[in-house]
Amino acid sequence: MSGSLWSRWRVAGGAGGAGRQPRILVTRHLPSGGSGSVHSTPNSCCQNTLRWRHSVSMMSTGGVGPDLSRPTISATATEAERVGLRNASEEPLPSLTLPDQARVVICGGGAQGAAIAYKLAQRGLGPDTVVIDKGEFGGGTTWHSSGLVGLLKFSPVETRLSRISRDLYHELEAQGYYTGWKPVGSLYVAQTKERMHHYRRLKSEASGRDVDCQILGRDGIGALCPIIKLDDLEGGLWVPGDGVANPLEICLALTQLASRQGVKFVSNCEVERVEVQNGQVQGVTTNQGYIPCDHFVNTAGYWSRYVGTLSYPRVHVPLHPAEHYFLHTKPVANLPPNNPVVRDPDSHIYFRENEGRFLAGGFEPKAKPAFEDGFPLGGPRDLTVDWDHFYVLLEGLLKRVPSMENAILDRLTNGPEPFSPDGQWILGQAPEVKQYYVAAAMRSIGVGAAGGVGEVIADYITKGRTPFDMYNLDIQRFLPLHNNRKFLRDRVREVPGLIYAIPYPFSEFKTGRALRTSPIFTKLKEAGARFNQVMGYERPMYFEKESLEPNFLGLEYIKSDGEREPKPEDTLNIAKSNTFYKPSWFSIVEKEFIAAREKVALCDYTSFAKMDIWSSNLEVVDYMQKLCSNDVNIPIGSIIHTGMQNEEGGFENDCSVARLAENRYMLMSPSIQQMKSYSWMKKHLPLDNSVYLHDVTSLYTSLCLMGPKSLGVLEKITDMQLDSKAFPFFTFKYLDIGCAPDILTMNITHTGELGCVFYIPNEFALHVFETLFEAGQEFGIKHLGYYAMRALRIEKFYAFWGQDLDSNSTPKDCGRNYRVKIHSDIDFIGKERLAQMEKEGRKKILVMLLLDRAEHNYEADPWPWGNEPIFRNGHYVGTVTTASYGFSLKRHVALGFVHRQDDQDGVTDEWVRSV
Repeated sequence: MSGSLWSRWRVAGGAGGAGRQPRILVTRHLPSGGSGSVHSTPNSCCQNTLRWRHSVSMMSTGGVGPDLSRPTISATATEAERVGLRNASEEPLPSLTLPDQARVVICGGGAQGAAIAYKLAQRGLGPDTVVIDKGEFGGGTTWHSSGLVGLLKFSPVETRLSRISRDLYHELEAQGYYTGWKPVGSLYVAQTKERMHHYRRLKSEASGRDVDCQILGRDGIGALCPIIKLDDLEGGLWVPGDGVANPLEICLALTQLASRQGVKFVSNCEVERVEVQNGQVQGVTTNQGYIPCDHFVNTAGYWSRYVGTLSYPRVHVPLHPAEHYFLHTKPVANLPPNNPVVRDPDSHIYFRENEGRFLAGGFEPKAKPAFEDGFPLGGPRDLTVDWDHFYVLLEGLLKRVPSMENAILDRLTNGPEPFSPDGQWILGQAPEVKQYYVAAAMRSIGVGAAGGVGEVIADYITKGRTPFDMYNLDIQRFLPLHNNRKFLRDRVREVPGLIYAIPYPFSEFKTGRALRTSPIFTKLKEAGARFNQVMGYERPMYFEKESLEPNFLGLEYIKSDGEREPKPEDTLNIAKSNTFYKPSWFSIVEKEFIAAREKVALCDYTSFAKMDIWSSNLEVVDYMQKLCSNDVNIPIGSIIHTGMQNEEGGFENDCSVARLAENRYMLMSPSIQQMKSYSWMKKHLPLDNSVYLHDVTSLYTSLCLMGPKSLGVLEKITDMQLDSKAFPFFTFKYLDIGCAPDILTMNITHTGELGCVFYIPNEFALHVFETLFEAGQEFGIKHLGYYAMRALRIEKFYAFWGQDLDSNSTPKDCGRNYRVKIHSDIDFIGKERLAQMEKEGRKKILVMLLLDRAEHNYEADPWPWGNEPIFRNGHYVGTVTTASYGFSLKRHVALGFVHRQDDQDGVTDEWVRSV
């Protein structure tokens, strides 16, 4: 194979029937000076022969073959393998009839459903839990899972949930249940210096997550896995604590353990409707009858989106399946049983040893949506194999493991694998219906996460919350717009490939763009805005001198082989960094920053979440006082910053509240809080319907005018007195801006700069924008994007929810006790826990860190971007949350939490100037 370039391949001879072997026709360029091509057949003995052979046709081509997702138990089976047989055959079969009632009904009998049932049974809910599946248990996406169990994930919470899973499988194996668990480790290889830099970042982040990692050179890689090609590698990353397991046996073991503790499993039971009364789950109607219940869990794999439509109101579960391939070989001589899982993301592939065979797969750069022509409710669990589509992965496999070309192909399977719009898992409590939970879109690693997912859902059901910060995985990070089928179909072409892409800071999707835009969007585009997307909104991140492309964001498509494709990335007005070092937009953002600090700048805040809350009398005051930890019984015309705490004192929301009238408030919070904050507030509305809550995010365009000369701009366009006495900080007025009447104007900027935010009815937005920008010309007004805004607020030590704060951060942790009415007689959610914390020592503190200019060269050294570990005296003490170059301080500034585990030793310097 050395020196050859594969140019084309296809399956010849048609689909084939039962007992018929399709032949693989390969055409390639000959090495070094050769001409023409070689057509290889399975029995060719030519030196350039590819020896892949179909020994059996699979179901997708009309034949029947062995199921390698189950181990073959031989006459010389080990004890663990015999236990595996007991997993499958010696336990009672699942119940065939639906019970009369239950507390919890779980829809979906794959690994996720089995793990949730097992965790509930451990908490004493076994006899009150029922698991139903429209087919057989383990027959959904579990059947074609690769069984990889790894700890290096996108977020800390994913790592924690994966660790719970790994430890569970190890424990089950130790107890004598066959799970196929083998701690073979994971070996990540890199073909580029950029990939190696990413691995070094991963290793750095892993030190804060208690994950053992080692950077390797070629010799270290070769020692761990001598069968792979090394000469094109820059290095690698070794994770010895990872492993592999058998997906189906895990599902069976958890099912049987749960069954022993009273959980009932009913197969061939299809949900017809989830019954809802007063916004809460009441029961489930199935093809086998009705069962009343208090809690419903939707973990139906790629059917989860459909199951979400079976209630009123509907539950939006935004996912779409993509075709996902697994290649299985016949047994390979001398393949080490403890060969590590090898991932080569630059070639988009991974492979592992499985019962003496290769099991391989990957994530191709452009995925193929499954079920494009409609979702078959009773459709097959496997899809037709497209060898042409699989070619990019096969090419990578043969390149990395040259000896694999001598292996004999047993089968190539193609199954539908669901992905969410952002590629992250979907977990948590549905915002539409109380006591309805979702666990879906596991992006092909459901088995590797099942134990942790079971723990989280069991927490929600039994405790109402989980100790983990779940926002990155929470279903409430989505809006109904994300559940649009066309959007999902377009996005799923892109998402799987990003799993193996280098995750540069502030990476952006190219598909599904321009869903929500402010009325001034075209003006911003003309000004050279480069956009990111948040909650569907296009938000300007920085402004180039002029727009480079008149057609925005790939909305014009070209035809290619009958498919619609977006234009190349370099024609899109999408913000991008594409580096871990100094980004290309540095000088642009610097000028925007300086304008806000020294002159005046205008920033689009339209994407901020905005809620209107009112009542006929003063019930809304009592309601807001219960929700808010600060005292919101403020004078009309005032604004106050406040948190909304959970029962443990953590921030469910960090927001600004303006009192519009005695019986009316307006709430502003970070863009990503739109669904989460609305859901939290809706959950606590009085049962007598005396308080009204309305999401008005889409009704207003919000513009922030900031900088020392902002007052001069305002004085040019309004006749009202606007000095500090007439218009003090944290107040608002209704101003006439040009010809637009009564524009709600708040003296607050969220950056620490002088200025104000205008909340403009959309019909006046363009007029107000042009009036402000025209009036600002003599003051040197500039557009300002969110990169500059980020730098401004970080320099002022302003922490934002979702970036620095989360549901586990408390006011005490971040120095905001002064915003808490802890000593008043007014009760609020979380007050009891916060009062207890006052008597306890601080366990963590939000700090600002300045990088030493003598040791860090921002021009040449890698930048901090967030998630870096913080060390003190050589010991890990915390993690960076956000970071930016400080243009005023001429050095990098980072915010982050430091933790004190030992009250005696601590992080000290008087526990970071503790207050």
